[in-house]
Amino acid sequence: MDSNSLPHRFVASLSLLSSRAFEDDFIGLSSKRRYLPYLYFWMIMNRFFLLGALCAALGSCASVKQAPDYTKLTAEERLQAATQIAQSTIVVDGHVDLPYRMKVGGFTLKREVLDVSVRTPDGNFDYPRAKAGGLDAPFMSIYIPAANQAIPGASKALADTLIAMTERIAATFPDKFAMAYSPADVRVNFAKGLISLPMGMENGAGIEDDLANVAYFHRRGIRYITLTHGKDNLIGDASYDTTATHGGLSDYGAKVVAEMNRLGIMVDLSHVSDNTFRDALAVTKVPVIASHSSVRKFTPGFERNMSDELIQGLAKNGGVMMINFGGAFLDSAYTEGTAQVREHVVNWLAENNLSRSDPRAQQYIQEYTAKFTPFPTVERVADHFDHVVKLVGIDYVGLGSDYDGVGDSLPTGLKDVSMFPNLFSELLRRGYSKEDLEKISYKNIFRVWQAVEDFAASQK
Repeated sequence: MDSNSLPHRFVASLSLLSSRAFEDDFIGLSSKRRYLPYLYFWMIMNRFFLLGALCAALGSCASVKQAPDYTKLTAEERLQAATQIAQSTIVVDGHVDLPYRMKVGGFTLKREVLDVSVRTPDGNFDYPRAKAGGLDAPFMSIYIPAANQAIPGASKALADTLIAMTERIAATFPDKFAMAYSPADVRVNFAKGLISLPMGMENGAGIEDDLANVAYFHRRGIRYITLTHGKDNLIGDASYDTTATHGGLSDYGAKVVAEMNRLGIMVDLSHVSDNTFRDALAVTKVPVIASHSSVRKFTPGFERNMSDELIQGLAKNGGVMMINFGGAFLDSAYTEGTAQVREHVVNWLAENNLSRSDPRAQQYIQEYTAKFTPFPTVERVADHFDHVVKLVGIDYVGLGSDYDGVGDSLPTGLKDVSMFPNLFSELLRRGYSKEDLEKISYKNIFRVWQAVEDFAASQK
């Protein structure tokens, strides 16, 4: 029993009343022997009263509702419980590529915004599906392709465009979406039933070669910056690039990290090379994130994912790793299997003297790909969470789906934002508690985000 609990304090008070010293004092109040029978009767009744109170106190402790054992529920019951948790808990996704999906779809500042307030026929994200899955705060990825780095000013210009497009979603559908620039904003929006749209810039190339742009993008609402993307940039080396231009974080990159710390922008180490990752951890004064990365153990040789060394380094820093749902991030078997599918399709097209644009070819490719692509499973996604939790603990892992950014590679059962309860259900089956799911859903990333904000406030 908790020593500060009400039953414990109550019983302690009764024990004092029934103590021998109290009885002696009581008896000492009267020297007349004729009162002694009454006093003895009082002491006996006091014992019974104390016993009854003790039983009541213990009963109240026993009657406290115990957390359900989710592992013993049926699959249907567990999914219902998982859905309820998702619907009642703030769920943050570290990376959703809706802004760039809109750009690819031809939506610009001169054209009407993509209506994601209703169910869309394609993509992985929209309001109805987000509500169904319990998603409350998807970080909108302000994605800057590495190709833009070759054109001075192009990266910043694209970032400005994608930020404005995101803001337009919130302005166009204010009864469904709202911008969010802090954990406090997300909480307020959640209480109103609104989906928050915090923003993170994927590729620090948007800063260009001007350190003042870090402050500029903070004013524009950017709350994390992924230091690199597909190629090395001015900040540091990228995991997909073998050039090793800087050998890790550049001198300019170290200044960028320090400025992000000062202003309150989270440092995102997804996409960076291992050396850049280590260098950034050595420079930062606050916890960092990996907004959409998975465990390298399941994809040997894939540097874009995080090794155990990096996971441990991030945990020591107090950061959070947000698991990516893309097939290539989850299982090397997916990458190998899709390569075989592509090879078969190329050979089939040649044998039949067809191009990919031929209607017959398109139908065949669609059917063959659907049948033979080894899509990962929800269970495999849960394996990544298990690995991180067993290695460093529950406090350092979160959700970073990469929805709208990994094409048709998503796991069976996690094809869009409506399906988060499927993952929650699998984690419950494995023994995760409701509190564990809350940490994964928002508490871990809020802890980091708040720490970054607090540090920035201390620098003013």
